[in-house]
Amino acid sequence: MLNPLNPAMAATFPPPVMEARRWIQGVVFPAERPLINVSQAAPVEVPPEGLRRAIAEAALNNPDAHLYGPVLGLPALRAEIAAQWSASYGGEIAAGQVAITQGCNQAFCAVLSTLAGAGDEVILPTPWYFNHKMWCDMAGVRAVPLPCGPGLIPEAEAAARLIGPRTRALILVSPNNPGGAEYPAETLAAFRDLARERGLALIVDETYRDFDSRSGRSHDLFADPDWADVFIHLYSFSKAYRLTGHRVGAIVASAERLAEVEKFLDTVAICPGQLGQIGALWGMQNLGQWVAGERAEILSRRAALVEGFARLPGWRLLGCGAYFAYAEHPFSDASDVVAKRLVQEAGVLMLPGTMFQPEEAPEGKRQMRIAFANVDRAGIAALVARLAALPVR
Repeated sequence: MLNPLNPAMAATFPPPVMEARRWIQGVVFPAERPLINVSQAAPVEVPPEGLRRAIAEAALNNPDAHLYGPVLGLPALRAEIAAQWSASYGGEIAAGQVAITQGCNQAFCAVLSTLAGAGDEVILPTPWYFNHKMWCDMAGVRAVPLPCGPGLIPEAEAAARLIGPRTRALILVSPNNPGGAEYPAETLAAFRDLARERGLALIVDETYRDFDSRSGRSHDLFADPDWADVFIHLYSFSKAYRLTGHRVGAIVASAERLAEVEKFLDTVAICPGQLGQIGALWGMQNLGQWVAGERAEILSRRAALVEGFARLPGWRLLGCGAYFAYAEHPFSDASDVVAKRLVQEAGVLMLPGTMFQPEEAPEGKRQMRIAFANVDRAGIAALVARLAALPVR
């Protein structure tokens, strides 16, 4: 027993992906039935050679790349994000409204730290991204669950009924982790209007924006000339450019908000890693067509999964998009039991819905998340076949 121990930390659940990895320790998967791992969708392949060369060149020949950099990130990368986001979203974003972070999780933690303290509340749609819930718990901020509507789309009217005197923010992830849902522009606008009306912040995490199936912009939030008074945008370079190990994320918010964010970042990490930022900048300037190809492959895998699950008895897809599918399973056991059974009986590792819902929510026991981005079409066919062969009991 640890003594003393921060009770908020003690009450925070263990990291779900790390917990799931322990389920396969010591398990032997035969060559004819290797493990199909759909528990985490982080890219497992290295970045393109050109990007790796850009990082290597900087490591060898740019002395500044090994020193502390600006707390809010490299000016060139901040300016590139501002320019590209302004063009793609049809709005006006200044470089001074962009900050670079050590991954998108740090972006979320930094932003929330400027908004809410112990005893405050934020509204978080369920199923929720577990790391968002974990940070709220550690910080003593109450995450008020907002059950999603049909298609796993949250509804602003339902959120309005949950707002209390200590509510500080509405938090959305689109395309969604874990549900895969792509939120309509009208949904995001309704949440923006609600936030503005009630004096709240709207945080939208668009880590998976590069794999949205829709053409054109996904929302018009940046087209609002007063967007910075209510809207905070989060992004990650990990997925689009395979930079998971370099930890590069971004915040787009008002300059005043970023002045507060700077306090958090300077205390926690001083500055984001220089080499990862250099790689991200090179990727933004040179990999547009390559990212388009990555998106096409992900959309192909999504289609394969939708087709496969349509033929899978007893399973029902609730949402599917970007890197994730979210489904109801047909078994009598709760999903946390089913997940461990899948390892032993099917050679499949996926996460149970209990990791994405409040403990008291019965829905989590019926749900599973399938992170399919690292599984090709043949692997998805094998996944469906193994699930179909598992006896329902």
